[in-house]
Amino acid sequence: MVFTPFFSYDRLLKEHPILSLIADVAADIEIDTYVVGGFVRDLLLEKKSKDIDIVCIGSGVALAQAVGRTLGLSSDIKIFKNFGTAMLQYQTWTVEFVGARKESYQKNCRKPRVEDGTLADDQKRRDFTINALSIGLYGPHQGMLVDPFQGQLHLKEKTIQTTVAPGQVFSDDPLRILRAIRFATQLQFTIHPETLEGIIQNATRLSIISQERITEELHKILLSAVPSVGFLWLDKTGLLAWVLPDLLPLKGAETIQDKTHKDNFYHTLQVLDNVAKVSSNIWLRWAALLHDIAKPMTKRFDSIQGFTFHGHEHVGAQMIPHFFRKMKLSLQDKMLYVQKLVRLHLRPIALVKEKVTDTAVRRLLYEAGDDLEDLMLLCRADITSKNQQKVEEYLNNFDLVEKKIKLVEEKDHIRYLQPMITGKDIMQAFQIPPSKMVGTIKEAIKEAILEGKIKNTYPETYAYMLVLGRELQLIEI
Repeated sequence: MVFTPFFSYDRLLKEHPILSLIADVAADIEIDTYVVGGFVRDLLLEKKSKDIDIVCIGSGVALAQAVGRTLGLSSDIKIFKNFGTAMLQYQTWTVEFVGARKESYQKNCRKPRVEDGTLADDQKRRDFTINALSIGLYGPHQGMLVDPFQGQLHLKEKTIQTTVAPGQVFSDDPLRILRAIRFATQLQFTIHPETLEGIIQNATRLSIISQERITEELHKILLSAVPSVGFLWLDKTGLLAWVLPDLLPLKGAETIQDKTHKDNFYHTLQVLDNVAKVSSNIWLRWAALLHDIAKPMTKRFDSIQGFTFHGHEHVGAQMIPHFFRKMKLSLQDKMLYVQKLVRLHLRPIALVKEKVTDTAVRRLLYEAGDDLEDLMLLCRADITSKNQQKVEEYLNNFDLVEKKIKLVEEKDHIRYLQPMITGKDIMQAFQIPPSKMVGTIKEAIKEAILEGKIKNTYPETYAYMLVLGRELQLIEI
C-alpha cells in the first residue's frame, strides 16, 4: 500500500463542494471515508467525470443518510439493501456510497459473497489498477492518495492491468473482460500482456454474462472517440466470436483470376470511425457497423465484373430485426432507423455514379424522410480507399449530389410527401367503399408525383385521379 500526499487536495475540495461536504459529514460522525475508482482516475487524467464513488470504513448507507440530511435531500436517497449501497443525485453528480468490503465468488455466478472489510480489501476487489486509486476525505489518510497497485504508473504508461492475477479477476467476474477492452478503447490505452492473456484464457466465461450487460459494454465501445480500437481488441482476443459473431464472416479478402475484393471487416471499422468523427449518435454508429453485414452471403464472382455483392443492402436490412432481438436492443423505433439506413446506404452513392435525375432524388427524399442527413453522413463515411485521390473525386461528386438534393427538396417538398388527394376523396369521387382499389389509386398518385408527372396540388392530383378512374373503369369514359 502506497500513501502519498495528494498534491491538489485543497483545490479538489474547492472545485468539488460535494466532496468537501462529504468530508465534513464524515468528520462529524467520525467515519473513515474515501473517494475511489473512476473519479480519481479521471481526475488524474484531467478528464471530466459525472459519477463519484465513496467508500467508508463502516456503513455506507449511514453516511449517505447523514449527507442527505445535511443537504435537505433525505427523501431522495436511494438505498439498495441487498448490496448495502446508497445513491444520491446532487446537481450534476451521481454519488454512490458503500462500506468497504471484501468479496468471494462462486464458479458459475458473478454475484459475490460480501462481508465487511478494510480499505485494502476494498481496493483489492477492484478490477484494474487505474480503478483502485483512492483519496482520503476523512480519517488517518485524509488528503492522501492511496495507490496499492501502481495505478499512477500505469496511467502514465497508458496500460490496462489487473489489480491481482488476471485469471482470478476475470474468472471471478467475466464482465471485467469486456470492461478491460472498453477502458482500453475509451482511454486509448494498451492492455498489459499478462492481462491480455488472462482475457483470452477466460473468454468462455462470458457465457454466464447476460446479453444486456454485454450490449451495454458494446454501447460504450461504440461511443468511444475511435470505436474501431475496441473491435480490433475483440478480434485479437477471440471475443468477437462470443459478442458479435455476425462480424466474423466479413473478415478476409479473396483473390480469383487477379480480381480481389477488400476486407469488409476492416472497411466496416473504417466506416465506423469515419462516422464517429462527425456524429455521436449511437444508432448511426450501429448502422455503420452493420451496413455491410450481408456482404458475405451475397458474394458472387464473375469473370468480367469480379466480386459482386448485389442486394446486400436489402438482405442486410432484413437481418436487422433478428439482430436487435438477439442483442436485446428492444427499441422498435431505433431498429427501424438502423434498418432504413442499412437498406438505403447505397442509394446516394449510386447517384454519384449516374446522371442525377430529379425522379431519383425525389424517391430518395421520400424514402429517407427525417433521416436523410444521417444517411448522407453514413454514405460519405462509406467512401473508403487507399487511393486518396479517388476518395476526393467521389466526395466532390457527392457534393454535387447534395446540392441537387437541396434544389429538388426546395422545389418539390417531397421529403414529407402526403398527396393532396385522400382516401376519402377517392371513395367519394367513385362512390366505392374502403377497399384495396383505394390504396392502389393512392399509390399510383404518389408514384406520379415522385416521377414528376404531376405536381402535388389539389387540382393536378384530382385530375390525375379521374384519369386513373377511367383507366380502371370506375367512371364512364
